[in-house]
Amino acid sequence: MKKTVADVNVRSKRVLVRLDLNVPLDKQQKITDDRRITSALPTIRRLMEGGGRLILLSHLGRPEGGPDDHKKFSLAPVAKRLTELLGKPVKLVPNCVGPEVAKAVQALRDGDVCVLENLRFHDEETIKDKNAAKDPAVREQKESFARQLAELADVYVNDAFATCHRDNASMLTVPRLMEGKPRVVGYLVQRELKFLGEAVSNPKTPFVCVLGGAKVSDKIAVIESLLGKCDTILIGGAMAYTFLAAAGVEVGKSLVERDRFEFATSLRKVAHDRLKLPVDSVAAREIAPGVASQVYEGPIPPDMMGLDIGPKTIAKFVEIIKHAKTIIWNGPMGVFETPPFDKGTLAVAQALADATAAGAVTVVGGGDSAAAIAKADLNDRVSHVSTGGGASLEFLEGKKFTAIDILDEA
Repeated sequence: MKKTVADVNVRSKRVLVRLDLNVPLDKQQKITDDRRITSALPTIRRLMEGGGRLILLSHLGRPEGGPDDHKKFSLAPVAKRLTELLGKPVKLVPNCVGPEVAKAVQALRDGDVCVLENLRFHDEETIKDKNAAKDPAVREQKESFARQLAELADVYVNDAFATCHRDNASMLTVPRLMEGKPRVVGYLVQRELKFLGEAVSNPKTPFVCVLGGAKVSDKIAVIESLLGKCDTILIGGAMAYTFLAAAGVEVGKSLVERDRFEFATSLRKVAHDRLKLPVDSVAAREIAPGVASQVYEGPIPPDMMGLDIGPKTIAKFVEIIKHAKTIIWNGPMGVFETPPFDKGTLAVAQALADATAAGAVTVVGGGDSAAAIAKADLNDRVSHVSTGGGASLEFLEGKKFTAIDILDEA
């Protein structure tokens, strides 16, 4: 168990808080979804109330060095939204390292909050080229960048679960350089570790995992990891058609990964009846809102593609979820962004909400699953909605997160 922000005295101390404030922006630089900001508020408020001097760090988007990057990927809209939510000025510092940053940090008083500009404006934050990362000169540049961040503060807080699986300078190098100073998790990471960790390591049974999305290849490690722990794995989404096609079922123009047939076949042999596939599909000739669709049991015609689980599958999956005590859901059941192919996903979302009301522990993976539960307006009716897409998947795979391991034990 890791120490949290509740375990450290931050009075008059400079606190470096790594958050995931990577919110979506429209062309006018307006925030279209502020959930990542509101999710960080409990940690921010706890530190403010404790008299800390907060230095918020985050990335936003994927700047590539283009001429418009500093406008397009600035954290200015985030600082503005935080000002509104916190009811006090939150200054955006126009860089994250350098003399101007040090001066701004020194000016902070107890309870003040500032946001440093996008970490990814500096290549040292994320060295993408693995070969370059082995270069001693490049490693030293990353170390120097991290050292400038580390020297700003007396306390380090990690509340950015979505990037905990990455070896970024702000996630791993900075807390390593701050050894001897308090290094703790925020409430968001604490919650992720509690629900994801307990769901996998100590689930109440029956334990059901619902997996969807486009590709089997994205979920191989998760399936292999959970197969020995789950009572039942429900497979939906486009990935189901790889399993069906591998078994000789005609799936028309549905998305299929033929190079995964061997894996799909061997997995079904190992899983036996614990792995459930769709028994019917909603198919159409194209993906378009309101397009004509048809339900097929068994083969799908050559000119059609499966785009959602069908009504019989929905009923079957809902019944299994109804009797589960622990449910993990990662990946939509169909092209849920485009009605009428959202029915399966929304039905699973409602089934999780009903199971939660009946006493089950329900955990929704990040990414599309989080978007789906939000679309169904059921965020508050499940046990936990993860903030990490790729991070959630890697956690479910059983991978270790060094960025968390390095932090202080309780």
